[in-house]
Amino acid sequence: MSELTVHLWAGLRRFTGGLEVVTVEASSIGKMLDALVAVYPGLGPIFEAGISVAVDGEIINGGRHRPLAPSNEIYLMQRVKGG
Repeated sequence: MSELTVHLWAGLRRFTGGLEVVTVEASSIGKMLDALVAVYPGLGPIFEAGISVAVDGEIINGGRHRPLAPSNEIYLMQRVKGG
């Protein structure tokens, strides 16, 4: 597993003590989300309701198994819906 740097949108920061950037040990998107909830349990209901994960500028849909590396730029954002 690798240490990943994850950027959070403003609405999530109240669950992380105001942190905009957090780090977790994980090897995939799903493991990253699970690790974040383990450290910051308040994120669980938000993640269950749905969020968007951007990796290197690409919104990933349904990619819990997608591998991640420390070099990836990772952002958690409010769910992006098409229209």
